[in-house]
Amino acid sequence: MSDLSVLYDAPGPKAKRNATIGSVVVGLALLAVLYVVYARLDEKGQWSWDLWGPLLDPSNEVFELVWQNLGTGLRNTLTGALVAITLSLLLGVVFGVARVMLGRWARIPVVGLIEILRGLPVIVMMFMAYQLLPALGVNYEPLPGPDAFWYMVVGLTLYNLAVFAEILRSGVNSLPKGQREAGLVIGLTPLQTMVMIQLPQAFRTMLPAIISQMVVVLKDTSLIMFLGQYPELLYQAKIIYQDLGNTLQTLVVVGIIFIAINFALSQLAVWVEKRMSRRSAGKSIDPIMATTAAPVKV
Repeated sequence: MSDLSVLYDAPGPKAKRNATIGSVVVGLALLAVLYVVYARLDEKGQWSWDLWGPLLDPSNEVFELVWQNLGTGLRNTLTGALVAITLSLLLGVVFGVARVMLGRWARIPVVGLIEILRGLPVIVMMFMAYQLLPALGVNYEPLPGPDAFWYMVVGLTLYNLAVFAEILRSGVNSLPKGQREAGLVIGLTPLQTMVMIQLPQAFRTMLPAIISQMVVVLKDTSLIMFLGQYPELLYQAKIIYQDLGNTLQTLVVVGIIFIAINFALSQLAVWVEKRMSRRSAGKSIDPIMATTAAPVKV
C-alpha cells in the first residue's frame, strides 16, 4: 500500500469510475467551448491570413516594421521594469530595515507610509507621478530618458518598495533570534548585525519571493499605456493594431511574449528555491551523528 493512503482513504472501484467519468465530461465540455470560440472567430474572419500575416509571415511587406515596433516596445518595457525593480529593492531594503530596527513609536511613520503605498493601485501611483509630483515642484528633466519613462518608474517604485520592505521584514523575522544576539555578543552594533549577519541570510530566504514580485513589476509596466505617453510593448501593440486592424492577433502575440518572459522568471524562482533547499539540506546536521559525536574535552 502506498504511503499516501495513510493520509486519506484509498479510492475504491466506484470512486475511480466516477473520477474517470468526471474527467471525460470536463474534457468534452472544454473541447466544446474551444470549438464554439473557434467557430465564432471563424465567422468573423479572425483566422484570415491577412490579419495574422503581418505578425507571422516574414514575406509580408510590413512584417519587419511590425516586429521592429514590437522590439522597441519590449526593450522599453524591460528597461523600465529593470530600473523600477532596482530602485524598489534599494528603497525597500531601507524601509524594511527601518521598520525592523526602529523603536515602537519611531517606526509608526514608516509603517504608515508602507501601508499607504501598499494600499494604492499602481495606476494611481503613475498618475500621481504624472500630475501630483510635478505640481509639487518635482522636475524630471535632469533625469535620463523622457518624462513618461519616469512616470512609469516612479509609480512602480513607490508601490513595489512597500512590497519588498514587507518581504524583507518577513525574511528577517523568520531568522532565529540567536543570530542577532550572537552578533551583539561579539561586539557588533545593531546596524552592523543587521547588515553583516541578518540581511545576507534573509535575502537567501526572500529570493524566490523577490523573483516572483519581479513578474508583477514586469506586467504592471503595461499600465502606463493608459497615460499614452511612453512607447512600451502594449502601447506599440496598440499603434500596430490600429493601423492594421488586427487587434486580436496583435494582442495574442503580445500576450505570448509576456507569458514567455514571466514563465522564465517563474522558473528561475522555482530553480532558486530548489537550489536553496538542497543547499540547506546539505548543511543540516544529522541528529544521529550529533548525539553520537565524541564529547569535547574541557
